[in-house]
Amino acid sequence: MVNQGSKGSPGLLLQSAGTPARDRVAPASAPDRHCIVVVGGGAAGLELVTQLGNRLGRRGRAEIVLVEKSRTHLWKPLLHSVAAGSIDPGELELNYLAQAHWHGFRFRFGEMIGLDRKEKKVRLAVTRDEEGREITPPRAIHYDTLVIAIGSVTNDFGTPGVAQHAIPLETAEQATRFNRRLVNACIRAHAQAELVRPGQLHVAIIGAGATGTELAAELHRTVREVIAYGLDRVDPERDVHIVLIEAADRILPALPPRISEATLGLLHNVGVDVQTGARVSEVTAEGVRLTGGEFIPAELVVWSAGIKAPAVLHDLDGLETNRLNQLVVTPSLQTTRDPDVFAIGDCAACPRLGFPDPVPPRAQAAHQQASHLLSDLARRLEGKPLRPFAYRDFGSLVSLGKYSTVGQLMGALVGRSFFIEGYFARLMYRSLYTMHEIALHGLVKTAFGVLGRGLSRRAQPLVKLH
Repeated sequence: MVNQGSKGSPGLLLQSAGTPARDRVAPASAPDRHCIVVVGGGAAGLELVTQLGNRLGRRGRAEIVLVEKSRTHLWKPLLHSVAAGSIDPGELELNYLAQAHWHGFRFRFGEMIGLDRKEKKVRLAVTRDEEGREITPPRAIHYDTLVIAIGSVTNDFGTPGVAQHAIPLETAEQATRFNRRLVNACIRAHAQAELVRPGQLHVAIIGAGATGTELAAELHRTVREVIAYGLDRVDPERDVHIVLIEAADRILPALPPRISEATLGLLHNVGVDVQTGARVSEVTAEGVRLTGGEFIPAELVVWSAGIKAPAVLHDLDGLETNRLNQLVVTPSLQTTRDPDVFAIGDCAACPRLGFPDPVPPRAQAAHQQASHLLSDLARRLEGKPLRPFAYRDFGSLVSLGKYSTVGQLMGALVGRSFFIEGYFARLMYRSLYTMHEIALHGLVKTAFGVLGRGLSRRAQPLVKLH
């Protein structure tokens, strides 16, 4: 697999007699059966709970429960494509209730707001609909073993104006909101009587990691596709401008320099304005101000400059966290202060054997942790000792949409790393999502899904226009 972020994972659950009937997870006929509660339905959590349901839930060996504040799942590395309009999220979203029904686990709709480790309870907030009516009340779910996998959120480092004027890409809703604003800006520019003013169709992307870099390349193409659908009063070469801003001295600072150099060359070739060594001091309604005083006008601002774990993990009933709110875990993925609580994915600070830094927040790391914990939780039920998690870096890939894909593969097959680019790299990149789908649906259903999407795309616009 390859780089980018993720979230989610499970634990064991035992229902107490005092819990209201609507919250009972274990059937009354099996009060002593273990339940695995996964808090967070991102890539890691959903893969884990699906496989636990298949292996343990269906066979009656444990009760498997997923707690998630959203109703549907979309693979997080696809969010930049949703924002750019390259894909329609409705085609790829997975419904948690349906997935639970098909794979032998229970879905509980709600957001974790606290933890009682003594009573072994996860506290959930009230949920309400768009009109403010209550859907589910505040409640608590009991566990024997708990796995927290709630992913990461945007870290704005306290920069003024970010919360008010910049759009993060943490959820499908945020990505869809950005795309809608982008299309509306193009339609507005076409319909107005006056000429397009400077900055009216400019987009500033702050943070040149994988998400920001891939978004910049995708936007360069999709904005032109939108304009081509009859918005002929807008000149994309004159009016549209995309600027990618990075505080480090190169884009993709977490990846090998060769990937950064190749990606920078491709971005320059398509006309993306890349500014490195540039720190943002403020985001306003009109654009972005840098610490050097330069002001970059922009109609839309995306903030993808850093991540941290959600605030709920800070002092979560005494569990140890680091400066990014991540739960500190041991090599067995157990939290340092409670062996019954595990954490995986972006919300966990997991030691990497032989390296000074922890396991990086990448999709491949979350996938590997979910696979490791799947077998270890089964071992735990049998009273066997847990094994240390060992992260393997299989390389990094960066997709620039239809322009190109670049990356570096690593692994046992070749015994070293090698640089790849072009069509082969694009196939490898696409295979990452296919692997995620196979983990959730199996090979046959995934194959039919890929075929169906390919046929439906031929009858639709090349980009999302609403």
